[in-house]
Amino acid sequence: MTGTAETSVSTSVVTSATAAEEGVHKGVLLLAVAGITLLLDVLTKQWIVATLVLYEIRPVFGEFFRLTYTHNPGAAFGINIGEHSRLFFLALSLVALVVLGWMYRITPRRDVLRLASLALVCGGAIGNILDRVRYDAGVVDFIDIGFGSHRFWIFNIADSAVSIGAVLLLISFYLEERRDARAAEASQQPD
Repeated sequence: MTGTAETSVSTSVVTSATAAEEGVHKGVLLLAVAGITLLLDVLTKQWIVATLVLYEIRPVFGEFFRLTYTHNPGAAFGINIGEHSRLFFLALSLVALVVLGWMYRITPRRDVLRLASLALVCGGAIGNILDRVRYDAGVVDFIDIGFGSHRFWIFNIADSAVSIGAVLLLISFYLEERRDARAAEASQQPD
C-alpha cells in the first residue's frame, strides 16, 4: 500500500514538473488574452459611439484625461496616407495578423511572456480591423491625454494593447538573447 502511495505522489510531482516545463496551453492563452482585449475594445468603442457625439470632448480627470470621440482613417499616431488610408491599413493589418499568427504558432509553450505579448497585439489588431470594416470613417478613437494644447494622439484600447504587447515582445526577445548568451557562455566553461 505504501509503495502505491509513494508511486502516486512521485508520478504527480513528475507530471507537475513536466507541465511547468512545457508551459501554458497556447490556445487557452490566446483566447483569454486576445479575447479579453477584443471584448474590452469593442465594448468601450460601442459605449463611446452610443454616448458621445462625434468630436465631443468630455473631461474625466480635468484637462489631463478626457474622452474625445473621433475616427482615425489612418494608423497609430495619426499616420495617414490620404483617401485610401483605411483600405491600405486594413490590408496591412490583415498581413500583420497572419505574421503574428505564424509567430504565435512557432513560439514554444514555455515562453509565456512572448505568447501573451503576441496575443495582446493580436487582440488589439483584430479590434481595429473590425472598426476598419464597420466604419467608412476609420477606427474609433477616444482616449485623450495631455495638458492644454500639448496632447498625445487620441487612441483606444486596441492601440494600447498593440503598444503594450509590442514592448513586451521586445522584452521577450531581449530576455531570450540574454538567456542564449548565458547558455553559450556556460557551454564554453571547462567542467
